[in-house]
Amino acid sequence: MAKKTTFTGRPADELHKALADKREALRAYRFAGAGSRSRNVKEGKTMRKDIARVLTALNAPAPKVAKAAKTK
Repeated sequence: MAKKTTFTGRPADELHKALADKREALRAYRFAGAGSRSRNVKEGKTMRKDIARVLTALNAPAPKVAKAAKTK
């Protein structure tokens, strides 16, 4: 079983590049398999999940910094 990639903690520009690459790979997979048999039928599903992971990381709110508690 392949280890899933985490996208949390990466810079936004790197996430945008990864998103573009994954979308292009999915497009190429779809059109390459249109006329022939696909070798790995799960590949398209894993690509879609990776795209969703990248989008989730991009749309996640920025982590909040805990404020120090004031004591009297």
